[in-house]
Amino acid sequence: MKILLVGSGAREHALAWKLRQSPLCTELLIAPGNPGMAELGRCVDIRSDAVADLTRLAVDQAVDLVVVGPEDPLALGLIDALATKNIRAFGPSLAGAQLEADKTFSKKIMREALIPTAEGKSFKSMRDAIAYVETRTDAMVVKAAGLARGKGVVICKDPVEALDVVRDIMEKKIFGPAGSTIVIEEKLEGPEISLLALIDGHTAYILESAQDHKRIGENDQGPNTGGMGAFSPAPRMTDELGRKAESEIIVPLLDALARHEIDYRGIIYAGLMLTPAGPKTLEFNCRFGDPEAQVLMMRLKSDLVEAMMACIDRKLDQITLEWDPRPAVCVVLASSGYGWERDEKVVKGVPISGLQEAAMMPDVKIFHGGTAMRDGKLVTNGGRVLSVCALGDTLDQARQKAYAAVEKISFPGMQYRRDIGKNSG
Repeated sequence: MKILLVGSGAREHALAWKLRQSPLCTELLIAPGNPGMAELGRCVDIRSDAVADLTRLAVDQAVDLVVVGPEDPLALGLIDALATKNIRAFGPSLAGAQLEADKTFSKKIMREALIPTAEGKSFKSMRDAIAYVETRTDAMVVKAAGLARGKGVVICKDPVEALDVVRDIMEKKIFGPAGSTIVIEEKLEGPEISLLALIDGHTAYILESAQDHKRIGENDQGPNTGGMGAFSPAPRMTDELGRKAESEIIVPLLDALARHEIDYRGIIYAGLMLTPAGPKTLEFNCRFGDPEAQVLMMRLKSDLVEAMMACIDRKLDQITLEWDPRPAVCVVLASSGYGWERDEKVVKGVPISGLQEAAMMPDVKIFHGGTAMRDGKLVTNGGRVLSVCALGDTLDQARQKAYAAVEKISFPGMQYRRDIGKNSG
């Protein structure tokens, strides 16, 4: 089976690594890929949001399966374009991708389905948003309604800060077109958990639990990022809590999608907050999380291609996934300038050293995110540069292995959190 994987980040590197392990995968094409993925397949220089070019590539190369990693091509209708050419693909259609691409739509679905979530309102007018904030006295969360690469959510401690954020998003356009509409919500309290499930249009298969660290600074200080690390399983996600989340969130979502005649086949990622009143949904994403994918792929022992094909063929009820019982930890190494400022200026093009030595350590795998080759040398090429992952007999042992590998890697301005997985219980 010839497979085309779309994307260029550490999530896609982890998926490529797992796809290549499948006996069903005879050839792997990756568009555009990165230096780490080049060791697993043939990288093709086509942007992940170039829908027409990607569709043409799939047709010309007689691709049997397309796997879409990031959210942008899904929101641009890549799955729909491939369907017109009878090419099978893993991921939701444009209609299903609205769950992530349009937070207003997502909120509407949650209200219709009585899915527990934060109270909130949508605004297209900055004046109306400001007037609403001025009536509030408590902390709140301001979200760009469109796609902002995981960074369009700002937690505000009071209305004064929220007013500044509203102006930054809607007037200064710090998140670009994604902030044309915003959602303002109450601030929920509690730890966050990532709940991921495979969906085949009718059936949901809940994956192993994971928990990520979104804030740039240790002890959850500073702004939200795309994710600075993750671990799996998440001890807070007990069997009882998992059943509750499935019955109150995933099943009602499936019913709501069916009522809207949305044939959703792919992965659904529910960001949950464990509040004193029970789990509440912060958002839905229509792709694997990053860095959650990295720890899940470390632990997945079953054939990923078979699981994806079961989604496409509506046969999820016929598979059982096997997982490594050992916990996994992922530590993200980021570039200087990443995360701390809303108008972050990421430093690119600096050389990376120590990677080979770190990658040789037992139970360690390093996935490339923002890297590139310049004059034969590996350099940084983005905010989140590398995902250093490790398995261990215990969560603490996995942490120790991951950080031991981190210590062997260096590049100018390298930053990372030293508390990934530390406060997991």
